[in-house]
Amino acid sequence: MENSNSENNKTSNGSGRMRWLILAGFGFLIAGIIALFYLYLTQSRIYVENSSVSAAPIALSSPNGGTMQSVFVKTGDEVAANQAVAQIGNDIVKTRDAGLIISASDEVGKNYAPNEAAVTMIRPQDLRVVAQTQENKGLSDIQVGQKAFFTVDAFGSKKFTGVVDEVSPTARSGDVVFNISSARQEQEFNVKIRFNIADYPELKNGMSAKAWIYKD
Repeated sequence: MENSNSENNKTSNGSGRMRWLILAGFGFLIAGIIALFYLYLTQSRIYVENSSVSAAPIALSSPNGGTMQSVFVKTGDEVAANQAVAQIGNDIVKTRDAGLIISASDEVGKNYAPNEAAVTMIRPQDLRVVAQTQENKGLSDIQVGQKAFFTVDAFGSKKFTGVVDEVSPTARSGDVVFNISSARQEQEFNVKIRFNIADYPELKNGMSAKAWIYKD
C-alpha cells in the first residue's frame, strides 16, 4: 500500500513538474513574441514625443503705422477674406484670406510702428502636426510622403492619421539638445505632418501631440 502511495506521489510530482515546464515554456514563447513585435515596431517607425498642432501665424499690420483707433475682432473670431480687423491711424487693416484670429490687441490709443502686428491670424487649412525631431533620432529616415499617426494630449490615446508634408532643410533656430554622454550639440528639425482638416475638426492650433512616422 505504501509503495502504491509512493508511486502515486512520484507520478503526481512528475506531472506537476511537466505542467510547470510547459507553462514556463509557453511564457517564454509569449515573451519572445512580444519582444520581437516590439523590436519590429521600434525599427519600422520613428517616435517623436515633442510635437504640436500648429499653423504659421499671419501678422496683420498697417504699412504706415500710427495710433490704434479701433479693433474690430477678438481672439477666437473667424474672419472672411478682405475683412476689416482694425484701424491704425488712417489705415484700415484687412485680412487677405479667411481664417481664425489667434491674437488681437485691445490697446486702443497705442502707437504702432509701420508693419508692427496688431492682429494675428492663422488659416485653419494650414494646420499641421509639427514634430521636433532630433538629428540623431531617425531624421535621416524621414521623407515626404511617408505615412504617420499621432495622438493629441487633449484626446488621450485616440489616433489620428496623416502624411509627412515637409522636412525642414534647416535646424530649428535656437533649439539645441545636448547629448549628455558625449556633450555634443544635437540640432532639432521640424517635420510637418499633414492631416485632413475636415476629418478632425476637433484639432486646434497649439495642442500638444506625439507622433509616429513609418519608415516605409
